Amino acid sequence: MSNHNKILVLGPSWVGDMVLAQSLFKTLKQQDAKCIIDVAAPAWTLPLIERMPEVNQGIALPFKHGQFALFERIKFGKSLRAQGYTQAIILTNSFKSAILPFAANIRQRTSFLGEMRYGLINDIRSLDKVKLPRTVDRFVTLGLKANAELPKHIPNPTLISSAENAHITLQKLGKSNPTTKVLGLCPGAEYGEAKRWPAKYYAEIARESINKGWQVWLFGSGKDTAVTAEINQLTNNQCLDLGGKTNLSEAIDLMSLCDAIVSNDSGLMHVAAALDKKLVAIYGSSSPYHTPPMSSKAVIEYLGLECSPCYKRECPLNHLNCLKQIQPASVLLHLQ
Repeated sequence: MSNHNKILVLGPSWVGDMVLAQSLFKTLKQQDAKCIIDVAAPAWTLPLIERMPEVNQGIALPFKHGQFALFERIKFGKSLRAQGYTQAIILTNSFKSAILPFAANIRQRTSFLGEMRYGLINDIRSLDKVKLPRTVDRFVTLGLKANAELPKHIPNPTLISSAENAHITLQKLGKSNPTTKVLGLCPGAEYGEAKRWPAKYYAEIARESINKGWQVWLFGSGKDTAVTAEINQLTNNQCLDLGGKTNLSEAIDLMSLCDAIVSNDSGLMHVAAALDKKLVAIYGSSSPYHTPPMSSKAVIEYLGLECSPCYKRECPLNHLNCLKQIQPASVLLHLQ
């Protein structure tokens, strides 16, 4: 058996959080270059994990989102015993997420207490939300020794992309490689309407960019097809509407061809930051102080109104001023 540390990370379910988790993986490698990192997470996050060279392998969790599945988690944990993990780091706070590493007999199980997980977690870390305001801070601190101070510099996520795969995807869509600058727009946000900048504002950004000779590509999952179609319609179908037409892996590669991105606070926003793209990140009901884009090329549009951040899926005051009062003109200034 190898003497190297072999770490199993129980990863988050959200795309954006998984991107931020790469800062933890980089920190672990900085501390011990020979450590082996496996990441167990929902299958839809594996395309991200595959683009993180710090990770040895991604392990798809077979449980449905929100499903307790006690016996299935125990059985799956037991199936990992032969892997010889020396530590588990659990990035989520649910009780059920700590069952698997306990069943896997991993001797050091590190996390915050979360949902009263005494026993399941035996390396309990204190969650000081003042000292650790950002999600990325909380992830990274779990990779440090107990009571260690956060490093002054936390490494940014950096996803690997493939221009070749991007070109193959364009061919599948019946499109050729871009010969002009490309602006990517990410108008979706799975969390809810209170994180979505109005479609008509995105359309104004698109029209102005097209008039300047740019191509505009609209990114989104199958859940975003209505908003990408609306934006495209408002621009007389002059955009490349990718909503629901690509998987996450293809979207990452296509985004790598973009010169700039405008995005809501969403998983794709964090992907754009990790691709080191010029990025305008728009925040409404959420806080850029909690989940900022980890990139020196990102700028943030956030009004910080008295009512925000509320972290609600829909505006509880029925006005959505936190987003509607961010004007397209201010976003366009960042794209000049």
